[in-house]
Amino acid sequence: MAMLSYEFMRRAMLAASFMAIIAPLIGVFLVVRRQSLLADTLSHVSLAGIALGFFININPTLTTLFVVIVSAVVLEYLRMVYQTYSEVSTAILMSGGLATALVLMNANKGDSSMRIQQYLFGSIVTISQDQVIILGVLLILLVIIFSLFKRPMYVLTFDEDTAHVDGLPVRWMSLLFNVLTGIAITVMIPIAGALLVSAIMVLPAAISMRIGRSFNQVLLVSVVIGLIGMLGGLVTSYQVDTPPGATITLIFIGIFFLVMVIKKIKTYLYQSRKNKSI
Repeated sequence: MAMLSYEFMRRAMLAASFMAIIAPLIGVFLVVRRQSLLADTLSHVSLAGIALGFFININPTLTTLFVVIVSAVVLEYLRMVYQTYSEVSTAILMSGGLATALVLMNANKGDSSMRIQQYLFGSIVTISQDQVIILGVLLILLVIIFSLFKRPMYVLTFDEDTAHVDGLPVRWMSLLFNVLTGIAITVMIPIAGALLVSAIMVLPAAISMRIGRSFNQVLLVSVVIGLIGMLGGLVTSYQVDTPPGATITLIFIGIFFLVMVIKKIKTYLYQSRKNKSI
């Protein structure tokens, strides 16, 4: 409890709690829609937005938000063009974003490269009060949107053809989901880092899908796993003096393998009892 005596740790714990709800909720839909690479692609593209902000001397968060939203729109367009080869769109944007970031970093001589590296890994312990407020507002908006559009998103996630037959604006909904994902990534990158933010979104969803028996259970379990991983990783990072983002990611990976082992053992025991009964 001694770490809670520090104001920066209290902010970090609050930010981690917000992110533990935001990231898994979006991550479940990404995994079920087979768009896990979307988060990774937009996080890499965000580096171009960060480099652009330093290049033109504007707040990198604003330029990152602009670049990520544009990329989300382009990504949805390319997904329509390459319907059979959807991974092509992610490869194009990911490579294009990294190439643009490198060019802008090379053009802007000075300490921008060092500052961009801070965005690569993030720092949850240096989060400001304004960033905590932004995360809180994003969480409230996300909960409201999911409460109002949960069923349409459920239909769209599992079967776009059925959603189209039901009269749902499939393309617009998919586009808005991509934009919402991009906004969430932009907000979380200064905290989690561009290299790890996708893991924080995808891993809790992947774990919960091995545990939950229904879609609602998967959503609930993903949030619980997110809270365990985020807060556990933050506490562990403080105790053993390791990078918070990397520690959180490793804890998620550890939980993932633990769940896989338990599932394997349960399957083996079930098969053994079944064979004995025969």
